[in-house]
Amino acid sequence: MTALTTLTALCPPPASPPQGSDWSDVENTLGVALPQDYKQLVDTYGPGQFCDFITLYHPGAPSEWADLTGPMPTRLREQIEEVRQVAERPWPLPHPVEELQAMGVTENGDYLFWATRPTDAPGRWPVAVNEALGAPWFTYDGTVSEFLVSVLRNDVQVPMFPGGLLDRGVFFTPSSLHSPVTATASEVPIDTHRVRKWAQGRGYDLPDRGRIPLEIVRAWERANRR
Repeated sequence: MTALTTLTALCPPPASPPQGSDWSDVENTLGVALPQDYKQLVDTYGPGQFCDFITLYHPGAPSEWADLTGPMPTRLREQIEEVRQVAERPWPLPHPVEELQAMGVTENGDYLFWATRPTDAPGRWPVAVNEALGAPWFTYDGTVSEFLVSVLRNDVQVPMFPGGLLDRGVFFTPSSLHSPVTATASEVPIDTHRVRKWAQGRGYDLPDRGRIPLEIVRAWERANRR
């Protein structure tokens, strides 16, 4: 029995998920082959959230905040290094930052990555979970489907995930946005005017000019990625 079979029995997918992706085109865009289990997983479930908490990135997602082929994965690698360098004592990374490929996010702003080594064996890529681009990190030695099964069966406790994650049971909620878009990092840069206006309207102490702090960008991403 595959992990995906176990997952669908544990957490039923939508009866009619959106049409699957053209994976050859996606992999050409990314320049790397993706794990087979991930491709089957997102084609089975479509966009949405597990337990209203875990969102997997999808290629061509309607929101750039959850788009596997959009600017977020590259941006997150840059932000990880940025956060580390401004810390008083930069913490060690469990995996080289250039090997981290973002593929999911939680409602708490924790990010899910593949550690893409070896690059030619995506079926062996572990799942690395990071707490809001800082420390700590948690690494799961298995596929994305195996990771979800372990979390949703409570076989593994990810330190940064809430203790009450499964209190309402195990379920998948499809996204209300289904229409994919084609985007690249150069075509959809972050709209700093919108981020600034959003932050100021919610009480953040943010001037009209200057760099937007990373924590505000992360808050914007969490509020607007679905």
